[in-house]
Amino acid sequence: MTGVLAVAGGTASGKSTLAEALSLKCPESIALVHLDDYYVPAHDPLRGVWTVSADGHAVLDWNHPGSIDETAVTHAIDAALRRPGVLLTVVEGLFALSLPSVARRAAWRVYVDTPDDIRLARKILRKIEMQRQDPRLSLRNYLQTGRDRHAVHVAPSRAAADLVVDGTASEAEMLAAVMPLIEPALTPPPAAPSRARGVGGVPRTSAAPAFAL
Repeated sequence: MTGVLAVAGGTASGKSTLAEALSLKCPESIALVHLDDYYVPAHDPLRGVWTVSADGHAVLDWNHPGSIDETAVTHAIDAALRRPGVLLTVVEGLFALSLPSVARRAAWRVYVDTPDDIRLARKILRKIEMQRQDPRLSLRNYLQTGRDRHAVHVAPSRAAADLVVDGTASEAEMLAAVMPLIEPALTPPPAAPSRARGVGGVPRTSAAPAFAL
């Protein structure tokens, strides 16, 4: 039976790195669902939770669980659970341990715990490298809403975890910590042994010739 592993943690904690490492380790038997793919459309002001960014623009609040399209998440998880050959579905994201659509399906729960200063540094570097964003904007947004949103909507979910992983550890160390938790899900049940049938469909229980049955 396919199981669900929920992986949560703060922004830039290392949860995506862990989830993707798990998928690469067992690509045929692990499916990934990234909650970042299921925010409501940023051009739809009637859905999600909106806030004002540090530069004065109205924006979707990416740090609030109300901005996630839970219906879409539910469909994505259910589709992954039905995929042939998949033994484990890993759902990762800020709210993987708190969204009802994930929590009620999760058999295993992991929280990637990383100090706030390291997460912030990682996030700023990522914004500079990928989006050429002025780091001052990242810092102002963090001070204006990001820090508080993490404290309210993400950090408390640590208490729901079966396992807390050190997000400053290496990828190999994080994998080594998580694998014992999920190995039972990645071991297919043994095939039922075939039993030779005797005359009239009676199972053969000994090495005796068929005519002796």
